[in-house]
Amino acid sequence: MLASYSCGTWFRATDEGEPLLDASTGEEVARISSTGLDLAAMTTYAREVGGPALRALTFHERAAALKAMAKMLGEHKDDFYALSARTGATQRDSMVDIDGGIGTVFSIASKGTRELPNDVVVLDGQPERLGREGSFLGQHVYTSRPGVAVQINAFNFPVWGMLEKLAPAFLAGLPTIVKPASQTAYVTEAVVRRIVDSGLLPEGTLQLLCGSPAGLIDELGAQDSVAFTGSAATGAHLRQHPSVLHGGVQLGVEADSLNCSILGTDVGLDDPEFELFVKGVVTEMTVKAGQKCTAIRRVIVPAAMADDVVAAVSARLAKVTVGHPTSEGVRMGALASLAQRDEVRKAVQALRASSEIVFGNPDVVDVVNADAETGAFMSPVLLKAHPGASEPHDIEPFGPVATVITYDSLDDAIRLAARGQGSLAGSIVTHDPSVARTLALGLAPWHGRLLVLDRTSAAESTGHGSPLPVLVHGGPGRAGGGEELGGVRAVLHHMQRSAIQGSPDMLSAISGQWITGSSRTETDVHPFRKSLAELAVGDTISSATRTVTLDDIDHFAEFTGDTFYAHTDEAAAQQNPLFGGIVAHGYLVVSLAAGLFVDPDPGPVLANFGVDRLRFLTPVKAGDSIQVTLTVKQITPRTNADYGEVRWDATVVNGSGDPVATYDVLTLVAKQWPQEPSA
Repeated sequence: MLASYSCGTWFRATDEGEPLLDASTGEEVARISSTGLDLAAMTTYAREVGGPALRALTFHERAAALKAMAKMLGEHKDDFYALSARTGATQRDSMVDIDGGIGTVFSIASKGTRELPNDVVVLDGQPERLGREGSFLGQHVYTSRPGVAVQINAFNFPVWGMLEKLAPAFLAGLPTIVKPASQTAYVTEAVVRRIVDSGLLPEGTLQLLCGSPAGLIDELGAQDSVAFTGSAATGAHLRQHPSVLHGGVQLGVEADSLNCSILGTDVGLDDPEFELFVKGVVTEMTVKAGQKCTAIRRVIVPAAMADDVVAAVSARLAKVTVGHPTSEGVRMGALASLAQRDEVRKAVQALRASSEIVFGNPDVVDVVNADAETGAFMSPVLLKAHPGASEPHDIEPFGPVATVITYDSLDDAIRLAARGQGSLAGSIVTHDPSVARTLALGLAPWHGRLLVLDRTSAAESTGHGSPLPVLVHGGPGRAGGGEELGGVRAVLHHMQRSAIQGSPDMLSAISGQWITGSSRTETDVHPFRKSLAELAVGDTISSATRTVTLDDIDHFAEFTGDTFYAHTDEAAAQQNPLFGGIVAHGYLVVSLAAGLFVDPDPGPVLANFGVDRLRFLTPVKAGDSIQVTLTVKQITPRTNADYGEVRWDATVVNGSGDPVATYDVLTLVAKQWPQEPSA
């Protein structure tokens, strides 16, 4: 009996449960039941134990825990491969699921370290000035919710499906309850066991429910969320749940998706794009035996190319060996279960109302080292739709099945794609930029992600069906209307965005960052002489003044080669309505400003690694004086390093006090000074 992990202990139901069968052999792998599991206790434990422990960590600390978890899982993935094979997955299929899931965690963790502060609050945009004098501001911030994230996953990705949802929720400060699909839950359970045994995640931040989740959503409230991947029918049922309709539970749905790949009108039989198109279709039909929410279901091609596409796809499919996933030479394993195979066969039969089978037989298949009926095996099936067919746009065969559909014009292709009523992923295969633009703009409103593939991008392309952690995954309409992944977007999706109004000092205290107008601290010690441990937000230096001369401007122009007329030609510069005479280069002003605030001696400031948000506001003319104020805006210690990042607010003004330039200076500063010598 598979166990659930609840309230810090492993729980096994005492009833007989339901058998889970090996997809290839029909042998029993495990049984599953959640009878007797206290779901109210699970959600309470997540909120009262997991949530506080997680929110006590900064984003960087959470990211470090995720990175360590991903590294640990990578060390045990061979064990997961062995279990994954029992779901019908080949080695390649298992890599997509297991390695893909682990890689997603690494990516999200890296995003957390590089793009989120070493804090527990995220600023959204710049402060909004709400009063004339600047004493009343508004700032949007993201904060963690004191709730729980429930994920209800599909059977086709028992590892990736869990990890791609877990990582963003964890980074956002939300504990997670994982409910895997029963058929492949034994793989998810093995992964969760490794995570729990490692102790790398705070207790209560990850719980596992193996079996029926009946009653779980009843326990959720306004601070909680549900991420569901599965059928449109179940998604619609969840939308009607009282906790969602009236209780404020946030629901994200990834549902059915009739994804398409469109061959451009410019592509001929001998073009590299033709082979790329055919290869992509066959790959999406056979990886995971077509059991992918992003797989290509509709193959939309110019009418004149239809026969060539059918012949080329069929020739490739004829080389696909079906059989036991661990057998040498097998390229496609079994579907997840006999019931799943029956569903796909029914879908093919329904498609035949307006299409003809041009390759394969849904009821007959030759298999290697397995029994074709005991195991859930099925031949890849390619159909060709009759003109005006409706079924290919309404019926999703969740298996190794695709339908060729012809179009007469690009507008016709866009119309056909839109008949799918919203998809997760689409492909455009063309080498003509005008074709790409027309199709992309027409398809984008109906798709969560579009791949534009040609000979230039092919070598590095990740393919049509691969959701990427840095890009959003989801789609409108029929695809569920949800959105996951997308780097930091996935993290912020789990957090609450609020507008906070107050004085600059109050907003600075709340946000942990210095905000224009808030207090500054000037001391006799130059801020560049302070280590990270000594620096504080608001530490400031106001420089001496420097007069910018015409010689300075001439020298900079000659030295850099920047001889733009506004800096070198008085008569021409006089005609410029913005300047009315020769002005200093903006970068000369910034360079002179650096000379005014930099402390030259060796010290805790190790390096300047960038400038952000540079704006030139007022022209500087010969004879004008400038002065700079430098203030510590944000301090971000780096984990596992003896230094951190300091963001400084730099404001350069002229002799009249008018801002000349504003920007952020980015430096690396030692945590302690003097530094201890390296061993």
